[in-house]
Amino acid sequence: MLLGIIAGLTTCALWGLTFVAPRAVTPFTAWDLTIARYCIFGLACLMLMADRRFRPVGIARPRLLIGLLLGGAGYVGYFISVAFAVQLAGAAVPPVIIGTMPVFLAIIANIRDRSAPWKALALPLALIAIGVAIVNAATLSAADVADTESILLGVLASSAALAIWIAYGLANAAVMRSATAPNGLQWTGLQGIGAAIGSLLLLPLASFDLADTASSSEATRFVVWALVMGLAGSWFATWCWVVASRRLPLALAAQLIVAETVFGLAYGFMFEGRPPFPAEAIGATMQVAGVCSAIAVFSKPRAPSSLSQKSAAQV
Repeated sequence: MLLGIIAGLTTCALWGLTFVAPRAVTPFTAWDLTIARYCIFGLACLMLMADRRFRPVGIARPRLLIGLLLGGAGYVGYFISVAFAVQLAGAAVPPVIIGTMPVFLAIIANIRDRSAPWKALALPLALIAIGVAIVNAATLSAADVADTESILLGVLASSAALAIWIAYGLANAAVMRSATAPNGLQWTGLQGIGAAIGSLLLLPLASFDLADTASSSEATRFVVWALVMGLAGSWFATWCWVVASRRLPLALAAQLIVAETVFGLAYGFMFEGRPPFPAEAIGATMQVAGVCSAIAVFSKPRAPSSLSQKSAAQV
């Protein structure tokens, strides 16, 4: 389990770079970085498939399709949503909204498994909701009237990224926890190819003219970030998450994602060269406290229900 936790935290540290990368590559756009990042991801996967261990052999066709869709819709859709959220709403709002994902997954799991009483979930859910509200209210109140619409659109983009992440987490965990789970390296390569295919659909939106007009330092910075996000933030992070998904229960793996919020906020504030404002610090702290409370609730041993006891007695 320790290896799974380390792998999950490593993934969060690398995925947290998504919250600053789009702003670090200006004047290149989020479309440019998305295309470059995932083409590098897919190319790396194809090159590794020269070794048979990395080829997705023996995987059923329906599961091959799932892997490609997870890479295409999950990665590309998520990254675009986050990129626009950061550009529209700044460094604080997107990580806090997306950071609620562990609790939403906990709710989904509880609806499905009834693993905790709903009264016990009231406190963590309230803490998270208040934390998100504090950060967003402070950001909106400090913004110019002209910026309010941009921030609201950023909140909407953050919510879209949250929905994509939940869908990806559920589907990926279902595959990796199954009795016929594919090899982690093969599954990573399959998602990389899907991400590359998805990014190619965005080519009409690329800023081809910037290749000639951007300065050499700007072009170099873009290439470095594309390589970092393609190799470390995509291939290595995906493989680490596959390891975490295989070794940890979904509830625990999902709750580790709060670290992505922490890393994303830290990277964002470092990029902006400032400490968090009081409202940002309070809101983020309340969110972390809420997630920790949810972890405590779901970590308690579950007493058998009366229905379960009756079924056992009948057996």
